[in-house]
Amino acid sequence: MAVAVTNRLHMHCIFWTRQCAQLYRIRRVCSKYRSFATKSDEESRGPKIYTKTGDKGFSSTFTGERRPKEDCIFEALGATDELSSAIGLAREFCKDKGHPFIEELEKIQCVLQDVGSNVATPLSSARESHRVKTKFSPQPVSDLESWIDKYTEELPPLTNFILPSGGKSSASLHVARAVCRKAERSVAPIVRSGEADPDVAKFLNRLSDYLFTLARYAAMKEGAAESIYSRPE
Repeated sequence: MAVAVTNRLHMHCIFWTRQCAQLYRIRRVCSKYRSFATKSDEESRGPKIYTKTGDKGFSSTFTGERRPKEDCIFEALGATDELSSAIGLAREFCKDKGHPFIEELEKIQCVLQDVGSNVATPLSSARESHRVKTKFSPQPVSDLESWIDKYTEELPPLTNFILPSGGKSSASLHVARAVCRKAERSVAPIVRSGEADPDVAKFLNRLSDYLFTLARYAAMKEGAAESIYSRPE
């Protein structure tokens, strides 16, 4: 696989690459150096994050295929990365308020890396070794359902359409929910074509429900009012 994909996609936690273990060892050795590198330092610190091999608009899947960057796989990977970033931002707001579900959000971000690994391994070109490494477990779907049920038990029944609101924690979780729906839409055709695991689509579908529930829960715990939809006069 091209070095470009190895560096860029590993750094952004999208999916594994064949050289992931090698780069991890390099970064462990180099992590103690904090100053700007001299010319001699660069040779000892390993490859730069920019490699220029994607400058012509192509990138590689985990199976080694070179595809245009606007390919549906890279669109899905980008949406998944955006989702993880949105959850990361929401997690910081929620951490400031001391919410108990911070570890759940962090676990979800790790699972999203596994989502990317699976999506980046189109089954039509994957060897058995690829499939074993990037197989997506159904357990995260069960975890989300359990968490949704847990928080729903504490929430009042939903009787109106609500607008993204309820304080910074809640509003940021609503943003993450909307991004999750976008990621789901980008992954759905890949799953339908048989190129990705069906549990990936299930996970994203359930995740949007979880984020919606969590947004309401955060607003309730913070005592923040949620805005109710009303038809403009």
